[in-house]
Amino acid sequence: MHVAIGLVVLVASAAALAALARRLGVSEPLVLTLAGVAASYLPFVPEIHPDPEIILLGLLPPLLYTAAIRTSLVDFRANLRTIASLSVGLVLFSTFAVATVVWLLLPVPFAVAVALGAVVAPPDAVAATAVARRIGMPRQIVTILEDESLFNDATALVALRTAIAASAGTVSVWQAGGDFLLAAGGGAAVGVVVAYLLALLRRRITDPVLDTTLSFLAPFAAYLPAEGIHASGVIAVVTCGMILGHGAPVWQSAASRIAERTNWRTIQFILESSVFVIIGLQVRAILEGAWSSGLDHGTLVVAAIGVLLATMLARPLWIFPWSLLIRRLGRHTGGVPIRHSVVVSWAGMRGVVTLAAVLLLPEDTPQLPVLKLLALVVVAGTLLLQGTSLPWLVRLMHLRGPSRAENALQKANLLQQATTAGLAELDKWITPQTPASVVDSLRDRVTWKTNAAWERLGRSESELATPTAEYRRLRLEMLRAERETVLRVRDSGGADYEILQYVLSRLDLEESMIDRYDETEEEPLEPLAAPRAGDTCAHLENAPLVVDPAGPDVCAECLDEGLTWVHLRMCLSCKHIACCDSSIGNHATKHYGSTGHPVMRSVEPGEAWRWCYVDELLG
Repeated sequence: MHVAIGLVVLVASAAALAALARRLGVSEPLVLTLAGVAASYLPFVPEIHPDPEIILLGLLPPLLYTAAIRTSLVDFRANLRTIASLSVGLVLFSTFAVATVVWLLLPVPFAVAVALGAVVAPPDAVAATAVARRIGMPRQIVTILEDESLFNDATALVALRTAIAASAGTVSVWQAGGDFLLAAGGGAAVGVVVAYLLALLRRRITDPVLDTTLSFLAPFAAYLPAEGIHASGVIAVVTCGMILGHGAPVWQSAASRIAERTNWRTIQFILESSVFVIIGLQVRAILEGAWSSGLDHGTLVVAAIGVLLATMLARPLWIFPWSLLIRRLGRHTGGVPIRHSVVVSWAGMRGVVTLAAVLLLPEDTPQLPVLKLLALVVVAGTLLLQGTSLPWLVRLMHLRGPSRAENALQKANLLQQATTAGLAELDKWITPQTPASVVDSLRDRVTWKTNAAWERLGRSESELATPTAEYRRLRLEMLRAERETVLRVRDSGGADYEILQYVLSRLDLEESMIDRYDETEEEPLEPLAAPRAGDTCAHLENAPLVVDPAGPDVCAECLDEGLTWVHLRMCLSCKHIACCDSSIGNHATKHYGSTGHPVMRSVEPGEAWRWCYVDELLG
């Protein structure tokens, strides 16, 4: 009972602190860790001694899996060389750099020093993702940090096990190399096999409940067999997750994908929040153990500072020569810009894997309490120094995350292409028996969806209510009234409960289908930067980026017909200004139909995007 109460308090406290950190815009890992440190000194809070196997088996696989299913295989391939350099080369370099410092400062064998180096070498996927998500780094940096953190744990754990075996005198260099190859190759093979076995099952499962259950089993189904053959369970989980995430649109139903996405985001939030509180709760016991270990206190402080500096400096000392070497060899493809390298070199926060790995050291390891303290100092120091200074460094490098306005432009472009394909397929399947009203309804539905995306590129809805915004507002009010009526029937006992649940579920489903993402965005949509010219569209390449309008910013056709426009577009061939597709008149498209002029651009404030009617491309 006491354990259950403790878990409830832990999860509830961690979730509340994480929510507060998000609201205040500060680092979640840092706030949660500091809260755990403060709690560890309260007299009624018991000491936390987590079992390393519980962390490595109960927490690590699901945390890795939830990140892996959201990782792009396409982006991973594009940055493969950089990711391999960081997750293998950098981890080994950091391991021996830290080991050298520990061996020089502490009375421990070199094999034990290497073990500590392996413990502190891998940056944490949870910390990297949390910081990147908060400060909005460029997508390439986020991809590199997340993918590196997914694979570097395997290198570190293999190095740790090898060092532990070496300290007992039972390993050779050739055996260490063989163990690494088995861990990497065997883990990847197990991940591929498990992924495709689960894919075969998913193709035959349509029930979201069963599919979600299968998803919960996936990380453990990959981790346990890999560890059973002494391969890397980490690589198995990551490989399995990336394959399943890449194939989900084909192997899963839409309902299953939505359920999986929601459930794993919840699990990720709970585990991430709890992990950093647990790290903080261990601080008091580790400090007291190291302080009373018999080692000179001055040596202890110097070793802590030395290990922290070695850990932080090893990353830039590896990254910058590697980047320069790639550039010197002329291999710019897949490389990382120098400003990105600066940020990547400083984004080396450590976390749960470091604290779990140090607990794997045998009890008879020399200076074990001191080694635990050094690992803790590295985790806390990197979270405090690097985690809090990363936003400043990103601003100093003049980097920014993806513009929400540019994202909206890409979404509209992609939806336009999807809608065009859908309408073309509709034309193929229409039969003489198909009612015209059904065809019109389908055309109106997909056109309405696309127009909603284009409207996001115009003026704020607070300035001008667009048709889709009005549809959303009115339909939500209708759904509210419908739900209230059903609830009154329920309270009066006028219908069976199963019938009520069915009707309420239908209302909930329709409400979830209404595009409400825009309503949850608190920040205004920033002005659009000029998009890149289309590489494959001659019309966009030959059209000017900017021309001065021939007249006032009005749709003359709408004025003549007594209509109201939503947004305005300008033909780049004749400077004619007309209304957009969301407007009743749809005069810009009609102008293209009558003249054949291929390219128009938006004349809305702050926008510089163009559209080719012929090739249906943005530029």
